[in-house]
Order: sequence, then structure tokens, then C-alpha cells
Amino acid sequence: MPGMVVFGRRWGIASDDLVFPGSFELFVRVLWWIGTMILYTYHKGHFTCSGGGILHSYLVGLLIVLALIILSLCAIVYVSAQGTITNPGARRSIPALVYLRALLYLPELVWACLGAVWVSDDSKGCDPATVGAVIAAVVASWIILLFTAIGVVFVFDPMGNPRPQAAVMEPLGVRDMESSGGTQFFSTARSLAVKVWESRLRLLCCCLPQDESHRAAFSSIAQLVGGFFSDTDLVPSDIAAGLALLHQEQDKMEQSRDPDVLVTHSPSSPIGEDLETELEKAVHCMRFAAAAYGWPLYIYSNPLTGPCRLSGDCCRSRAAEYDIVGGDHLGCHFSSILQSTGLQYRDFIYVSFHNQIYEIPFFVALDHKREAVLVAVRGTLSLKDVLTDLSAECENLPIEGVSGACYAHKGICQAASYIYKKLVNDGILNQAFSIAPEYKLVITGHSLGAGTAALLAVLLRSSFPTLQCYSFSPPGGLLSKALADYSKGFVVSVVLGKDLVPRLSIPNMEDLKRRILKIVSNCNKPKYRILLQGCWYELFGGDPDDCPTEMDNRREEELSQPLLGEESLMIRHSSSYQSLASDDSPAHTATHLPLFLPGRVLHILEDGPSRRSCISEVRYRAEWSDEMAFRSILISPRMLADHMPDIVLRALCSLTRDKPYSLCPSSLSHSQHNNTV
Repeated sequence: MPGMVVFGRRWGIASDDLVFPGSFELFVRVLWWIGTMILYTYHKGHFTCSGGGILHSYLVGLLIVLALIILSLCAIVYVSAQGTITNPGARRSIPALVYLRALLYLPELVWACLGAVWVSDDSKGCDPATVGAVIAAVVASWIILLFTAIGVVFVFDPMGNPRPQAAVMEPLGVRDMESSGGTQFFSTARSLAVKVWESRLRLLCCCLPQDESHRAAFSSIAQLVGGFFSDTDLVPSDIAAGLALLHQEQDKMEQSRDPDVLVTHSPSSPIGEDLETELEKAVHCMRFAAAAYGWPLYIYSNPLTGPCRLSGDCCRSRAAEYDIVGGDHLGCHFSSILQSTGLQYRDFIYVSFHNQIYEIPFFVALDHKREAVLVAVRGTLSLKDVLTDLSAECENLPIEGVSGACYAHKGICQAASYIYKKLVNDGILNQAFSIAPEYKLVITGHSLGAGTAALLAVLLRSSFPTLQCYSFSPPGGLLSKALADYSKGFVVSVVLGKDLVPRLSIPNMEDLKRRILKIVSNCNKPKYRILLQGCWYELFGGDPDDCPTEMDNRREEELSQPLLGEESLMIRHSSSYQSLASDDSPAHTATHLPLFLPGRVLHILEDGPSRRSCISEVRYRAEWSDEMAFRSILISPRMLADHMPDIVLRALCSLTRDKPYSLCPSSLSHSQHNNTV
């Protein structure tokens, strides 16, 4: 639903978003009215204390004001619950009701001041319980007024000037936005959106240096975020409702999917052996990738024993050791790495916790167990890392011997270049291989560190042909297709379950936006019911809701035309918009350069039902997948939890502990699925 327009501007809230806040305030106001009526009945005819006349007038006036507010809230809640997200006709009276409710704040403010005056000047000699009740009423009034003001700030839209009405209307109500005036308007609106987001980023990152690199990052991120929803008129609750519907739709499709055709392989199968070997290497490397996060993850993973183990090492004077440890003033980061990896201090060649935008922490160590020089890159742990993540436009990355377009994620590419210069130009790798010349090079990392490790491996491949890279939960929008294919010979990406980050790319986000537009346009249910049922489904499970749609009675030939509801959410024609008859694949929305996961993809999935009790043990299975399987974002309560490094490490440990029963190799083409027995 387009944002509600009241008081001469558009707000970040729709006319069907007032059900829940209105119901909550209505509940409070009814209790308040009942309490005031009890107090008035108790004192009726006995207002004999000092200031009793003022108290009588205050209570009568408060009852009237509360009654009017209750009536207005009942009307707002009832009207707001009518219609659907894209059919607001039944809610056309909401602006008038909002004006009425706002007007009632004036007598409430006056009565709150009257009650405060009575308590301070005329309450002497009155029943203490009565005085306390009036004080509670006055405080409640001010609290509600305060929260109302806070709510207004939250739903205020800096870009909320009313959108001009199109002069020419096409059939089906589609706006003529191809005119020069419409183009100029949307260009101005997009420029304003970019400026607003740039200001928000500067405010959010006010503690960071405002140098040229940060200003450039703010500008590029603002252009990306500001332009993403510039062709739609959605409010946050519309997106939440769309995500709830998408999750249930995806679960329904998953339940109705035919079981995979199983072709058994013996445990001695080369495919099974390769998968088992890679899992053993992956669980070993994941310990180093997790250790790179330093003490925060170590304490989080070991809340009872971690502080005690680190307390003896943190703040200890080690002046001689700080020649290789940078940016770790108390030594807690390095101490946690020692605890997590089991290595000795002498095994570390270089450790850096220096952190700036496009410059992320990493360490280089000698892994004697695997006979490797291991480079571990830290994932996202700071606001500067988030800025690196969000610098998601493409940057050219020419690699000798790779044919085809070579480009990559700009922020991660620059982070990899920073570490590459450190390793090569500063002689760190030369120093490591001078100590252990027979060792091979292994690079690893998680999340942002995984993407950086993969790009670093691409940069170093020509100099170290035998290097290997283990990339855990890497960003989906990382490499061009040519570089992704090139990296399959030396990079293994490990993805757990429905992790969001490996599916996160600009084309995938455009596809998600299109699916949200389509599903909220098709659904005939009011938004409050969608959200309530969505919350119930997320918390308690059950059968996915079979949502009725506006398509139920549409003729077959009409399917080639856009829905009225879907078109009403589009404020200009966009290449991200497709008609209902189009394919759902994001490959059809070629407005952004496609980016892919690096290397071969090892996908770890939960075995058994998707819903389980909190105390039941989780079992996993692993299978080879490919980057095309991650071209769509899956909505799930696990989409963030499956990205956490401790969860990934736990899943890998479970697989290697429970082998061989958890291994389920599959062919890269997905034409054939193989299970080990």
C-alpha cells in the first residue's frame, strides 16, 4: 500500500498499519476509562476535600475525553482493518479519522496540565489513594504523548512530499510516467533519496573519520540503497507481510516437491571420498576462520570458561611480542586466537587487527598439522566492515589467463588487494616460506573474510599454483561467472542451510523485491491477518497458509496484463518489474551485472523435519551444489542463524563426527543425486 498522505505529506506508514498500535492504545484507554469511572463513582457526592470542585471537573472531563478517544480509536482500528494491501478503497476515511484523533490530543494535553496543577496546589487533605490515581493519570497522559511523538519521528519520511498526479491516465489506471515531466520528477526524487541516505550514513558513522575514502563509500552505498526501492511505493510493513507470505509459499512448495531420485554409491566412491576429505579439511580451516574474529566470538562461544581463560593473558605486558600483533592493545584478540587454534606464539608469522574501510584484520600462521602456511581473514565485526560489505558495485579485476568478463564486488576486491599488498610487497609470505619451504598455501575466512579470502586466492593463484582456499558462508554477489568458473579448481565454498549471505546479491535482491510486489498484490487478506498468521507460523509452525489471491477468478487471457494492485505499487516503470506471465528466474532481470559464489559449493543441510524441538539433536547432511542453486533468497527463521560462524563450525564438527551416514554427494548439474550408504 502506498504511504499514507496526511498533513500535506507522505508518511512511512500505510492506512492499514494502524490496527496494532490502535488496538494497543484502545486497550490502555479502556482500562484507563474504567479506572477513572471507578474513582469518580467512589467519590461521587463526597468531593469535600480542598480542591474537590476542581477534582470533580477533572474526572468528568477526563471521562469525556477518554470516551471520545476510545470512539475514535475504535473507528480507526475498524476502518484500518478493511480492504487489502493494494485495495485501500475501504480505508479512504482513515485520513479524516487521523485528523480527528490528532485533534483530541489538545484537550488531553489541557487535562493533563489541569491534573498536574490540582496535584501540586489543591490536593491537600484529599485521600492519598485519590491523589495517587490522579498522578498516575497525569503521568500516563504524558507517557502516551511522548510515545506518540517518538512514533511520529519513526514514521516521518524525509522524502515525503506528495507525489504529483499524472495528467494522463492509461487504461487499467496505469500512470503515464514516460513523459519528460515524469522522468524529471523521478530523477529529482532519486537524487533526494541518495542525499537523504548519505546524510543517514554520515550520522550513523559519525564516529568514523570523514575523509575522502569514507565520503566516497557513503556516496556509493547511498546510491545503491536509495535507488533500490525508488521504483516502488512500499512501506516497511508491506515488506514484512510479503516476507511472511513468501516464507509460507516456499515451505508449501518444498512440501509438495517430489522426493529426489536416489542413486546409491558405495563408501569407496570417488565422489564420496572427495566430499569426506573436503569436509575434514573444511572443519580444520573453519577453526582458524572463527579464531580470526578474536575475543568477541571466543567469549560468545565459551561464556562460562572463556573469560577465565583469557583473563590471565589479557593486559599482560608483552612488549617483545607486539612486533607482529597490531591493533590489539590489550592482547585479548591474540590470546583468544592462541586458545582457539591450539598454536604456539612462535607459529605466527604476522597478526594484524588494523581495521579501516576496505582494510580488514587477518593473520598468517604455520599450520604444522596440515603442513600449510595458513592465511585467515576476519569477517564482519565492525561498522567499517559493514561499509566494506555495502560497497557492492562491480569493479574490474583482470586476471591473466581468464577469458570472459572479469569483475568482482568492489569493497571485497579492495580488501583483498590490501591484504595482497601486505603479503607480497611486505614480504610476509616470503618470510613464512623461508621457514617452511615445503608447506603449501591455504587461505580461509568466514563471511566478509570468506569473500576476501576467495579473491585473495584468485590474485595469488599464478604465484602459488597449489594454493587452496576454504570460503565459509561467502557473499553471493562476489565474482563474475568467468572468475567463479576459474576459481573452481582451488576454492571450496561452504554454505549452511538457508544462510542469507551466500544468496545476497543485487540481482537476487531485485528478484526478491519483484516477488514481494507480486505476492502482496495477489493476496486478498488484510495486512493485519497476514502479519498475525505469519508470526504464529514462525513461532509455532503448522501448515503453510493457502493464501487466496486476486487471480482466482481472472481469465486466462488476462494473465498477460499486470495486476492493478501490483501496478499501484510501482511509481515508475522499472526493469525489475515483470508481468505475471513472466518467468520467476532472476536471470531475466538483467539490470545489474550478475555475480556468483566462488569455487565449488559444498552445501550443508539439516536432515529431518524443518521444525523440531529446541532440545532435539540436529543432524546434517552434505552435498555438492553449484552457484546457480543460490540465485534466489530463501525466507526462513534460520536465514541469519545459519550464517553465524559458531553454528557453521558446529555443523561441520557434527558431520565429521557422524560420518559416513551424513554424507550425501550430488552431481554439480543437479541432474542426479547420490547418497552414500
